[in-house]
Amino acid sequence: MDSAEELLQKLGIHAIYRGYPYLVCALKLVTRNPEYLLYITKWLYPDVAKNFHSTESSVERSIRTAVNACWNEGNRELLNQLAGYDLTRKPTNGEFLSILSFYLKRRLSSQE
Repeated sequence: MDSAEELLQKLGIHAIYRGYPYLVCALKLVTRNPEYLLYITKWLYPDVAKNFHSTESSVERSIRTAVNACWNEGNRELLNQLAGYDLTRKPTNGEFLSILSFYLKRRLSSQE
């Protein structure tokens, strides 16, 4: 299975971005409990922020910066493949997390 870290690297999001560890943590949480996608600002950002002794707004902003990096300079072709269709605009943080988490869950379930 591609780990969250490997997947982010393939998308062009590297550890130089503050959002990188936040995304890894968020993807692990969402993969375990998809309900996090319904409550991103109420559950996900606060839980990620607690893990890193940060604030919810810092987590949201840093993830957005990483998504922008993927969209503008990263592997957009791979992102389209993961989404299953051609994205016509940059995905929101929630859409990005949804695309990646469902890909990771599919990979995990296919290996069982």
